[in-house]
Amino acid sequence: MHIYIIGTGPGNPDLLTGQAKAAIAASPILVGDKRMLAPFASSGKRLVPTYRRDEICRLTASLSADEGPVAVLVSGDVGFFSLAALLTDIPGCTVTRMPGISSLVYFAAALQTTWNDAFVVSRHGRQESLVAAVCQHRKVFVLTGGSDSPAALCRELCQAGLDAVSVAIGCDLSYDNETILRGTAADFTSRSEDALAVMMIENEQARPWVRPVHGLPDEAFLRGKAPMTKQEIRSVALSKLAPSADAVVCDIGAGTGSCTVELALQAPFGHVYAFEINEEALDVLRENIGHFDLSNVTVVAGDASQTLPSLDIVPDYAFIGGTKGNLAIILDDLYRKNKTCRMVVTAITLETLAAVTAYYAAHDEYHLDITQVSTARSKQAGQHHLMIAQNPVYIITAVHQDAEKA
Repeated sequence: MHIYIIGTGPGNPDLLTGQAKAAIAASPILVGDKRMLAPFASSGKRLVPTYRRDEICRLTASLSADEGPVAVLVSGDVGFFSLAALLTDIPGCTVTRMPGISSLVYFAAALQTTWNDAFVVSRHGRQESLVAAVCQHRKVFVLTGGSDSPAALCRELCQAGLDAVSVAIGCDLSYDNETILRGTAADFTSRSEDALAVMMIENEQARPWVRPVHGLPDEAFLRGKAPMTKQEIRSVALSKLAPSADAVVCDIGAGTGSCTVELALQAPFGHVYAFEINEEALDVLRENIGHFDLSNVTVVAGDASQTLPSLDIVPDYAFIGGTKGNLAIILDDLYRKNKTCRMVVTAITLETLAAVTAYYAAHDEYHLDITQVSTARSKQAGQHHLMIAQNPVYIITAVHQDAEKA
C-alpha cells in the first residue's frame, strides 16, 4: 500500500503544489482533519475524518493493495510542527512525504518580510516560553492554539513589560475571510478569540541572554525554613541532567525553588513543572519564581504521586529531590509519559540510594551513573578559617538505552 502524506498549506486548495494535486487525484481515499477534507467533499472520493495514527494504521491494514493509494492531508508543511512526524513508519506501507506552504512562509510573504531570521515558538498544545523568546530574538513567529490565543499571549507579553513590541496577527490565512492586523502587544489584549491564528512579533530591543544560569550563589535565592539544594550540589546535579533550551522539565520536590529557577533559566524556551507539597516551601518557591521574573514555570501543589498522572505533559527531563516515599510510583508515572525521559535523582540517605538502585535493577533498559559529592565550606574562626563538611549527596543519573543511541 502506498501512502502519500501531503502538506496542504494554510488551507486554500489553490495553494497545493502540483505534485500534491496529482497525488490527491490518484488517491481514491483521503484522510485528514475535517478542515483538510472540506474542499474535497464533492470529489467522489472516500473521506476518512481522522488524524490519529492508530486509526490510520487500522485503515491501511484493512485495505487491499488495489484499493489505494491513500492520501493523508496535513496542514501546512509536513516538516513544520506537523502531524506527519507521527506517520513516518506505517506497517506494510510505502510512505511518500510531499511538502506544502507552511503558515510561517505564507505569513512572512503576506507581511513583506523574511522568515529565515525568525525564531519559532509553538503554543499550540505546548508550553514554550514566549517572553524569553521575545526578549532574546528580534523576530519571533508564534503558532497559537487553544487557550493561548493572540489576546492571551499579548497579555502575557504586557505582564512582562513588553507591551510596546510590534505584533502582527494573521487569522484564517489563505481563506476568503483572511485578516491581518498590525499594532503593539498592548493593542490586542482584549481581542476576541481567533481559532486559526499566527503571530509575528518584532522587538528591536532584544538581546541574547548573558545571565549566568549554572550554580547561582545560594544568596541569590529567597530562603525559608524548608531545605534548599546548595550551590555545589546544584552545579553537579543539573550538569548531569543537562536540559536542552526547549526542554519540558519536571522538578519533583522543588522545595524553595533553587533548582526550579536554574532549570527555567537553562531551558528558556521550554517549560518547568515544579512539584511541591509543603505549604511554606510553596510560598517561597513562588516568591523565587517572581524574584527571577520567570514566565516558563508552572507550580504544581500537592503530592507529586497524585498530581503528576493527571498532567497532560511529555517530560524530556526530570530532577527528583524528594518524593515522600513514593519514588517508584513517581518514576513509573514519568516513564509512562516518556520512557526516554532523562532522570537525575539526589539522595542524602542510604535508604534512598538503595530504593533508586533497586528500582533500576528491575528496569535494566536504563543505564545508571552514580556520583557521590562531598563538599566543605570555610568558616572564619578568629584569624583562621576552618573547613566545615557538608552532608555528602549521591547523584544518580538514569538514561534509557534508546536515548543513548540517539
